[in-house]
Amino acid sequence: MQLRAVRGDIVRADVDVIVNAANPGLLGGGGVDGAIHAAGGPAILAECRQIVARLPGGRLPRGQAVATTAGRLPARWVVHTAGPIWSASQDRSGVLRSSYAQSLRVADGLGARTVAFPAVSAGVYGWPLDDAARQAVAGVRSVPVEHVQEVRFVLVGDEALAAFEAALAA
Repeated sequence: MQLRAVRGDIVRADVDVIVNAANPGLLGGGGVDGAIHAAGGPAILAECRQIVARLPGGRLPRGQAVATTAGRLPARWVVHTAGPIWSASQDRSGVLRSSYAQSLRVADGLGARTVAFPAVSAGVYGWPLDDAARQAVAGVRSVPVEHVQEVRFVLVGDEALAAFEAALAA
């Protein structure tokens, strides 16, 4: 499996699976989550509502992942994961790695060959970018895959791109 970091807009990624940095309620929000729901259209939200209705407490546990249609996106599927909120007093890095690992497992189970990830938890959830990149790469590398051939970390800015390039090189 090839891993690479690219600068771009994840909703335009020409891949089989786009990973969404979702909130546990799966009903859209800001950042990547809002952009994916807006670009993908109502089919994604409708499927998320069905999934939420079956989840205990109506919430996706942090570090877990589920798949839906991709609606109008160029991808075939969206894999939604609820990353952890950064805490200076609690080590939640295992949950962040799990968000990546579980998303990749779900994508591989769908038969996806290409997967695009955002920087999960590194936006409004406050995860320091350099560590978010290290956790992302470790989480993805921890998963043996059958189908996935390429993972792209699709990043918005130069700082994020540099952090992920450094994590990939380490």
